[in-house]
Amino acid sequence: MLRGYTPVTLRCGEHLLDLSAPVVMGIINVTPDSFFPGSRVNAEANKIIDFAGKMVEEGASILDIGGMSSRPGAAEIEIEIELERVIPAIEEVKKHFPDSIISLDTYRSQVALSGIKAGAVMINDISGGALDVEMIEVVSNAHVAYVLMHMRGHPGTMHLQTDYKDLIGDLIKYFVEKIRTLTKAGVSDIVIDPGFGFSKTMHQNYELINRLEVFNMLGRPLMVGISRKSTLSRTIGRPVEETLEATSALNMAALWNGAKILRVHDVRAAMDVIAVYHQLQVAQNP
Repeated sequence: MLRGYTPVTLRCGEHLLDLSAPVVMGIINVTPDSFFPGSRVNAEANKIIDFAGKMVEEGASILDIGGMSSRPGAAEIEIEIELERVIPAIEEVKKHFPDSIISLDTYRSQVALSGIKAGAVMINDISGGALDVEMIEVVSNAHVAYVLMHMRGHPGTMHLQTDYKDLIGDLIKYFVEKIRTLTKAGVSDIVIDPGFGFSKTMHQNYELINRLEVFNMLGRPLMVGISRKSTLSRTIGRPVEETLEATSALNMAALWNGAKILRVHDVRAAMDVIAVYHQLQVAQNP
């Protein structure tokens, strides 16, 4: 397995995330149209608290709150609507679960800035700063962690941009250039997400998992977000609601190839995968 030097901790604002063992990021979608209905939560405070509380109880280290769907073909919403959805949710989660790391899933700098003020200590940007040139400055000034994902275009067009000369080589080049830009701007705590399902075909998604270990050479923690994606639904020939077992299978493959953060809808199942993975590691290195 290819290994570069990857830090075992990640500074997220005032939090220090221990990545010596894999951790789980739980998905909280304050949206009516995210692709998996089970991840949607009503914006009412008590609903958000219950939803987040269950994830914390099951073992999630990070809670990723998003207010705009990024499914293929998704339309943009007004910034005001995104703010109305995510800011109250962040504030409630921060108040009731102060020890949890709150991530904000957005590619808009204005939303990121407001979210950080509300309590977010990680920005999960599907565009890698490409859709808002001010995002990097916001993250740098706030000294929060940054999830750098790969995507071409935007959610409305990304499914049309899957032509690569060399998928892995192109992604490595992308991340090297982006990391250089980020570090030059003063962003030091960076997580790499290859963008499973974003500007990738079904075959390319599996190629990413098979060759995920290559990304370890970047020296940054790897996050994978493969939970209940349509690739899994097409693979097993069943709807998204029946893809939990397939998700767990692919999460194990991701861990084996170096993933440190699993971004999932089903926290308990992901924690079970990590527990089994840990025992496999113990058996391999007694």
